Amino acid sequence: MAEIRALGIDVGSTTAKMVAIDGWGNMIWHFLEQADPRVDEQVEWFLLSVQEANPELTYYPGKGVEGIPLVATGYGRKLVQQATRQVTEITCHARGMYREMGHGGTLVDIGGQDSKVIGIGPKGEVVDFSMNDKCAAGTGRFLEDTANRLGVPLVRLGEVTLSASEEVSISSTCTVFAESEVVSLIAHGVPLQPILKGLHRSLIKRIVAMIRSVSFISPLMLSGGVVRNPAIPVMLEDEMNEKVIVPKFPQLMGAYGAALIALELYEPKF
Repeated sequence: MAEIRALGIDVGSTTAKMVAIDGWGNMIWHFLEQADPRVDEQVEWFLLSVQEANPELTYYPGKGVEGIPLVATGYGRKLVQQATRQVTEITCHARGMYREMGHGGTLVDIGGQDSKVIGIGPKGEVVDFSMNDKCAAGTGRFLEDTANRLGVPLVRLGEVTLSASEEVSISSTCTVFAESEVVSLIAHGVPLQPILKGLHRSLIKRIVAMIRSVSFISPLMLSGGVVRNPAIPVMLEDEMNEKVIVPKFPQLMGAYGAALIALELYEPKF
C-alpha cells in the first residue's frame, strides 16, 4: 500500500466512512460501516483500523494517527475530537466529486436524512447549493421506511421498482402521510410495483425541484448511499432529460473530499 498522507471521515446519519489518501491525493484505503450513536468510540475504531492496516503508523488513543492530518465532515463532524478541522458536507462533497470526475457540474447527494444539490464550478468551487434537512421526504429514509412497511428488502427496492410497467401517483409530500396513503392503496388492491414506482417518482420530483432552485450546471452527478438503488439514476435521467453520472464509490465522496482538504491545508499534527 502507498504511504498514507491524510485522512477524511464522514460521520453521516446512516453510515460512517473513512478514506485515506496518498501524497498525490489518490484514494488508497477506505472503511465504511453503519453509523454508531457512540461517535467517539466508532472514530477510535476507525483510526485503529488505519493503524492495523498500516503497521508502520503509530496510533495514539484519543488523539489519532501520528503525523496524519484528519478532517471530519457529516452531521456528526463536531463530535470527532481527533480531527484537525471540521468542514461542511457541501465543501467536502464538491471537493471529492471534482477530484473524482475531473470537472464541475451539478451534484445531487442523497443521504439517509438529508439531500443536497451542489453547483460545482469549472475549478471545483461551490457556486450554488440547496439543502433539504428538515423533512425526510426527498431522502433515503423516505424510501427505507416505506420499504420496511411493505416488506420489500432494501437491496431489491430499485429492482422491483424498475420492473413496474405502470405507476401510481403518491400525492403526499410528507413521509408519514405518504405511508398512510400507501397502506390505503394496498387495502384497495393496488399492486406493489406501481406503488413503489410512484414513491420513487415522488422522491425524484422533490430532488428535481431542488435542482431547479439552483443554477444548473451540466453534467448531472450523483453521490450518497441511496444512489446504489438503480431506480434513482434511471428515474432522475427520465425526469431531467439529462444523463446522470455516478462515481465508482458514491458513498465515499464526502470523506474523500475531507481527506483532500486535510492534505492541502495541514502539516502533520504531532
